[in-house]
Amino acid sequence: MSNKKRSYSAQFKTKVVLEALREDKTITELSVKYNITPKNIHNWKSTFLNNAELAMEPSKAVSEYKDNEKQLRAKLDVYAKKVGELTLEKDFLEGKLVSLALSTRKSMIDVEHKLSMVRQCKLLQIDRSGYYYQPRLNTRKDIIKKRLIEVHNTYPCFGYIKAHRQLRQEGYNVCENTVQKYRKELEIKAVLAVKPPNLSKTNKQHTVYKYKLRGLNINRANQVWSTDITYIKTHSGTVYMAAIIDWYTKAVLSWDISNTMDSSLVMRVLNEAFYNYGTPEIFNTDQGSQYTSHLHTDALKDKGIIISMDGKGRATDNICIERFWRSAKCERIYLNEYRGIIDLKDDISDYIKFYNYDRFHESIDYKKPMELYNECSNIRKAA
Repeated sequence: MSNKKRSYSAQFKTKVVLEALREDKTITELSVKYNITPKNIHNWKSTFLNNAELAMEPSKAVSEYKDNEKQLRAKLDVYAKKVGELTLEKDFLEGKLVSLALSTRKSMIDVEHKLSMVRQCKLLQIDRSGYYYQPRLNTRKDIIKKRLIEVHNTYPCFGYIKAHRQLRQEGYNVCENTVQKYRKELEIKAVLAVKPPNLSKTNKQHTVYKYKLRGLNINRANQVWSTDITYIKTHSGTVYMAAIIDWYTKAVLSWDISNTMDSSLVMRVLNEAFYNYGTPEIFNTDQGSQYTSHLHTDALKDKGIIISMDGKGRATDNICIERFWRSAKCERIYLNEYRGIIDLKDDISDYIKFYNYDRFHESIDYKKPMELYNECSNIRKAA
């Protein structure tokens, strides 16, 4: 059976209504006769009676039609004006919206608003798929970047290679190129060194020994030790630091700080190194009077140590200790201010510990100086 809605002409409706008005048949009988529902007959009859007056007074019908038309036109004018205003406002707002960042426009979406999400996205000029897409946070990248910042704050001297070594040691599975890329994104750069002045002053009455390291294959711990003096400024005045370093392993074996640059300073450092680490085969210094003094040279000769001294004005002959000074100053000393010797000694002690046990050293295949020194010492004891 078809559910299609039937359509009836005005002539047919009038015929049925007039017959119903004669009231010689019931509505049920008429519905059966014309195959229509009783409800249709009731509705048509009611409409006919309500508008019968217009059939008697056509002019009234025309007048009401004109009044209705006039009211409709007035409403249309109001609506047209309102549409015009809304169009201008819409164009204005769309222009402003375009200038807003996409993230800002996305934040304007109101999921609880009666306006559908489709319509809101269209009005805000947001691609619906783009709105629903939630980018996956690269938490691993964020964690590595956070750790790189921490490493830089702790070791500002580290370039990307040493930073990579530090992360690998801590268990981060990250390649060297990635560390370099992330540091660049974070604008992290290693602190650069400043070359210190030469403090060496010779004494013409002292014997100057030849330089014994040129062409020498330095391949073991305690083969060559090197020493030097540098100056450091504090708020209380200038002080002097002496240190001894093992040439092969780069381990700092002893150090001290004094308010004067004399033989007592270098002898304290020398005796401490002897006490803790034995003796080297060769001991290299510059031609400063503290090192050419009989007190210092006799202490070396008494232990059968070969004395080597840099050529005059050739700091590169003692490059091992010079590089240590550069590292200590650019990585720690130049980054801080010190009230006096006590503050300085505390900080230098902390730095030496870091330098020996935690700092990767490029020239020894990124090992740590004291780690390598102990390895070499254990091998020698085993032999």
